[in-house]
Amino acid sequence: MAACLRFTRRVLKSFIDNKGHDTQCFPNLHIESAKPGEVIASLKIEPYNLNRVGVLHGGLIMSLTDTLGSLAVSTKGHWMTGVSTDIGTTFVRPAGEPGDILRARATLTAMGRSLAFTTIVFKNTRGELVAYGHHNKYISKVLAHEKNVTFSPDGERVLEGQDVD
Repeated sequence: MAACLRFTRRVLKSFIDNKGHDTQCFPNLHIESAKPGEVIASLKIEPYNLNRVGVLHGGLIMSLTDTLGSLAVSTKGHWMTGVSTDIGTTFVRPAGEPGDILRARATLTAMGRSLAFTTIVFKNTRGELVAYGHHNKYISKVLAHEKNVTFSPDGERVLEGQDVD
């Protein structure tokens, strides 16, 4: 397994282990792949993910926009992923029903010394666009964290820092 994927899954695990919002909203979020600048994830839609009219709750997609934007930052080797400065999601169509798989691609579109910008695209089981969003983060204080690593350009190896697995 590539080092970037291992690291990004560890960051997600730390979100879940915190027993906070991510644990409650999507304990079954699965990172399928990760390379520097991109995360591909999936979430099986459960009955508890629906709103009162029976469709996937928009707040869940907003929360996924937040979490997946953070994970896109982590693909650059950042253990801490900063704080949100701007976030938004546009909804195109219902995501599906319980049992369907919601797929997402989060991309780090730019990152400087203080801000990171991400875009997230959500698709349903049929591959149709469900929603798209953006998540911008203030990252200045996370760039020197002791658990940060540096990946090879393809994300296969850790060049600097500790690869725990």
